[in-house]
Amino acid sequence: MNPAARVLELLAQRAQTLAVAESLTGGLVAAELTSVPGASRSFRGSVTAYATALKRDLLGVDGTLLAERGAVDPDVALQMAAGVRDRLGADWGIATTGVAGPEPQDGQPVGTVYVAVCGPGGEPVGTGKVGALRLNGDRAEIRKESVRSVLDLLAAELPDNARAQDTEQNGGT
Repeated sequence: MNPAARVLELLAQRAQTLAVAESLTGGLVAAELTSVPGASRSFRGSVTAYATALKRDLLGVDGTLLAERGAVDPDVALQMAAGVRDRLGADWGIATTGVAGPEPQDGQPVGTVYVAVCGPGGEPVGTGKVGALRLNGDRAEIRKESVRSVLDLLAAELPDNARAQDTEQNGGT
């Protein structure tokens, strides 16, 4: 099963939803998800925030963080995931930010990518995890691997979430 179909199945089993924030992938994550029949059961939508100002204005990424570290940063990725989750009213948010090339960006070399997932939680950021990637290949390969990596990161978070909910529903044992 491809990664997009896998995460959509896991989300549907939990009656949970997903929103996507993308930078270097430019809509490829959303395209991969929507290529799966029935994606609308769980996929809420996406924001392609390619420009740094949009990360701040649309996704709520801290402007000082962006000014100090640039858009290619693990904390930016996590804030993008939390922002899209909150703004699109989803249970889960995932995000991609990085350098696909051909030139370095924000002092980061080509192939530097951060993928993030932010799940349900009471805090503004909720529960989150960031993956730091150092990818090789051309622009298309880096973007393709970024899509696979963010979907795999989400899939890895979903089983633990389901077990925790199951334990709570069964008296905590």
